[in-house]
Amino acid sequence: MPTAIFASFESGIIYAIMALGVYLSFRILDFPDLTVDGSFVTGAAVAATMIVSGVNPVIATLTAIVIGFVAGCITGLLHTFGKINALLSGILMMIALYSINLRIMGRSNVPLLSQDTAFTGVEGFWSPLGIDAALNKLWVAVGLGEPVPGTWSILFIMTIITLVIKFLTDAFLKTEIGLALRATGDNQRMIRSFSANTNLMIILGLGISNGMVALSGALIAQYSRFADVGMGIGMIIIGLASVIIGEALFGTKSIARTTLAVIGGAIIYRLVVSMALRVDFLETGDMKLITATIVILALVMPKVMERYKDKKRKAERMAERVNKAEVSGRKGDGGVTVKSNS
Repeated sequence: MPTAIFASFESGIIYAIMALGVYLSFRILDFPDLTVDGSFVTGAAVAATMIVSGVNPVIATLTAIVIGFVAGCITGLLHTFGKINALLSGILMMIALYSINLRIMGRSNVPLLSQDTAFTGVEGFWSPLGIDAALNKLWVAVGLGEPVPGTWSILFIMTIITLVIKFLTDAFLKTEIGLALRATGDNQRMIRSFSANTNLMIILGLGISNGMVALSGALIAQYSRFADVGMGIGMIIIGLASVIIGEALFGTKSIARTTLAVIGGAIIYRLVVSMALRVDFLETGDMKLITATIVILALVMPKVMERYKDKKRKAERMAERVNKAEVSGRKGDGGVTVKSNS
């Protein structure tokens, strides 16, 4: 059980990068971008194919980001210059990317079992340091028992990378371009009155979003040691679940807090899925059903809680009014003298 939780943290911190990309398109730009299901696989396909061809894993991962950025920009072009509905432009790009991904890989699945990945290099640097042995002793000492994690290097390096991306996103959204991007999502007509090019903002925002999604796909492919043409199915739902869960649990008072909430939501989502799959009557094939259920609960529960709080506040206000009326009534009965005219 503890190792399953550890693995959920590892994968969750990688998926958090994808969730940050979804946050940019859905929350910042208010754009329902379904390109994510395709660009996630594109990142995995590009990275896996290049690694198999002997390219350095870091260069392969950076190339995946660029290709994902281009895919997002094309979706933006379809919407802004092609005047295609936002939802439909994302669907069209997602469908096109399915064939493109097959072309990139040359087959439906590219294994990386015998290949060196970015994580292999990290593990090679990490192992001689002796940090794993110390952390595993602590793992046993606190009562988590056997088996212990094989290596802590992936969790360590991915936490750093994800936090760096989070801080860069926060800083970018506070720049002049970032503020224009946020304003485009809030009110396009208003930002146009300040001579801002909203079409360019949409294209740029979708490009950055899908670049982050492709990065997550490339890292997941190297983490799981394979790239598959179907690995992106339902990825947009996972991203939305992470965003919604994070916002519901940690709040959205500021950009920095919201992006941190998205990362937390991605990790919690992986933990919930991991726990759910340990239930006897659920199987691995039920994962999409579990995902849909989590999203439904994440959407419905905050509204139910808000209605409950509203009813509670109304009841308290009504009780206060009744108490005030009773107090004023008692004062009137005791303090007013009625004079007789007779």
